[in-house]
Amino acid sequence: MRIIFRIAKLELNTLFYSPIAWFLSIVFLFQCALSYTSTLQELLTNQELGGIHLQWVENATISVFGLQRGLLGDVLRKIYLYLPLLTMGLISREVNNGTIKLLYSSPVKISQIIWGKFLAMAAYNLVLIAILGIFVIAGLFNIEAVDLGFVLPGLFAIFLVLCAYAAIGLFMSCLTSYQVVAAISTLVIFAILAYIGTVWQEIDFVRDLTYFLSISGRAERMIYGLISTNQIIYFVIIVLMFISFSIIKLQSGRESKSALQITARYFTVLAIALAIGYITSLPGFIAYYDATRGNTQTLTPATQKIIKELGEEPLEVTSYINLVDYLYRSGQPEERNKDLDRWQQYMRFKPNIKLKYVYYYDEPSAEQELFKQYPGKSLKQIAEQQAYSYKTNIENFKTPSEIRKIIDLSQENNRYVMQLKYKGRTTFLRLFDDTEVFPSETEVGAAMKRLMVKLPKIVFVQGEFERSKDKLGDKDYGVVVNLRTYRNALINQGFDTDTVSLKTNDIPADAAALVIADPRTAFSDVALKKIRNFINAGGNLLITGEPGKREIINPVIEPLGVQMTDGMLIEKSKNNPAYLAVPLLTKAAAKLSKQLYRAFKDSTGIAMSGAAALSYQQNGSFKIEPLLVTNVKTTWSKKGKVVLDSADISFSPETGDEKKPFATALALSREINNKQQRIIITGDADFLSGAEFKRWGMANRDFAAPLFGWFTNGQFPIDTSRPDSKDNRLNLTYKQFSALKLVLMGLLPGSLLLFAAIFLIRRKRK
Repeated sequence: MRIIFRIAKLELNTLFYSPIAWFLSIVFLFQCALSYTSTLQELLTNQELGGIHLQWVENATISVFGLQRGLLGDVLRKIYLYLPLLTMGLISREVNNGTIKLLYSSPVKISQIIWGKFLAMAAYNLVLIAILGIFVIAGLFNIEAVDLGFVLPGLFAIFLVLCAYAAIGLFMSCLTSYQVVAAISTLVIFAILAYIGTVWQEIDFVRDLTYFLSISGRAERMIYGLISTNQIIYFVIIVLMFISFSIIKLQSGRESKSALQITARYFTVLAIALAIGYITSLPGFIAYYDATRGNTQTLTPATQKIIKELGEEPLEVTSYINLVDYLYRSGQPEERNKDLDRWQQYMRFKPNIKLKYVYYYDEPSAEQELFKQYPGKSLKQIAEQQAYSYKTNIENFKTPSEIRKIIDLSQENNRYVMQLKYKGRTTFLRLFDDTEVFPSETEVGAAMKRLMVKLPKIVFVQGEFERSKDKLGDKDYGVVVNLRTYRNALINQGFDTDTVSLKTNDIPADAAALVIADPRTAFSDVALKKIRNFINAGGNLLITGEPGKREIINPVIEPLGVQMTDGMLIEKSKNNPAYLAVPLLTKAAAKLSKQLYRAFKDSTGIAMSGAAALSYQQNGSFKIEPLLVTNVKTTWSKKGKVVLDSADISFSPETGDEKKPFATALALSREINNKQQRIIITGDADFLSGAEFKRWGMANRDFAAPLFGWFTNGQFPIDTSRPDSKDNRLNLTYKQFSALKLVLMGLLPGSLLLFAAIFLIRRKRK
């Protein structure tokens, strides 16, 4: 070991007695300073602007040091340019100078030479990490409550990458006496290791092999603060493998071995490396440590609890992927490793999740207009053309008749869908028509929980021309309830739905909530009796009404101490029509979910197109709390008939108009039959309609799921929210930033340049 250290020391002396090591250090320092200050300046500008711009300062640690636009991500993308310039002469220099013969004839072992030179490079890598440490120290002062648990694993990841690159460069230096060739060859190997994960991905065995060899994505998780043994072992294996290659190469120069024997040595090392890598990559053999504050790289406690409740029974996930569906690109064999990465966070807690894939072709949903795109062609001809385009074999896909014998996917529009199977029970996990596409932790958690519990059933009353739970029209509730491609639809958040006609049937006893959505005709005495019996028995209820429906709605809600008032709410606004009221969330609404609590703090309003005010009295058995209340300064109740296309709708007290805070949504609760009964009444039915969801943005969408979740006591939707980040402010002013930029981009690189010049000049004189 002492010889190894002596060789490492001599190599470091040689390295720093040449300008290249100093030059690269100065360039690296300047590059880091440029990246760090650029991101810091952007965040500081947003902080000074205030208002909505402050959301860009949230998670300042990730912004400044993270992968997308932060310092560590920038270093990871560019560091491969540095190492070849340092490693290209490690062995080739010895060959050119003739000193390699002296080393061969000395009592020093080949392995000691290689390890000594690698150790020297590892020491230089620590110098680069120390330079990064300067910015970590700066971050401690510049970012309020900086998350060191996020940053330090990132430094460790960069060091591992540098060591892997150094080992590769060392081996390439053994192959040629030309330093420039060694440097270029090193860059080629880097490119191969980055690209190999995309080669021959349609072949299962090759895909697993290339997935292990690929260096892409290995450091990213650690840069985000999640340390895992399989990633650390990968870099250790790469280092040991290329160091072994280097030893074999130099050793072969001292021995008279055949090319076949030497090649066998290389393949033996490679086989051992792949075997160890495969075993240590199995889900049951991976250990994790989330170093971040709040364990942001780990599943939330709610999801972990669900997975724990699954027990030791295996969970089978079968992906059904349609060749002629536009989502096929996301599920083709080349994308399997990405799918494995998505499931890795769940396999961390449940290693026996089994992933299966079934490929088929069948007519997709009508919205895709498949046959219009391929006029005159049959489904089979289209599938064959698609297979040819994707460079795959049509024989690998089940025909429509074959897939229908296995499973009926017609209700899923024959889209790319996953089926979860556990103890004989199954449920679907869908992909969505949004930018994220794949299900998030919320949807996955809901699907897993559906396999274990009795599902809460939301029952919609039909028979009085109520809003439909299935139709996707502007006035109907199909989007929020049953649209499979919409992420926040109840069907994707864990709920089951059903309908009931009170004219012919009784309300199901297992209904988690009964929904009466804007009936157009009055209820019969029989129907009213069924509703009242349901309420008296402690059933949960959601009633949505519209202005002009007092005679229909009030007979249902008057026994509860609530009435829908006459008239329509009018709100003056520069941008919105007068009939659009935007009442604000109250403290009572904020209690329904963490999501609504954040919206309440931000004074978020819910769009209600044509709403009536609700009046109530706290003299019954129910506790009544307003969920939405209008702004007294801009909103009033217009009595009588409202002409919506009028040039101006004005406030007229003489005609009975009122201006005061009006409640448009109420929450009623009481203890009955050893449980809490919950009822919600709204003076608008459009806030859950498809048109409002499309027209007025996310506020209405985020309000819907918590409303129905309140009826299930929080069982669904799954709460995957996380605490607000603490590192959401910079401890800087513009003046301080200017001084910091001068120090980091001018004073430090300049000082290092001056020191290097003096050091090298004095060395040359000696």
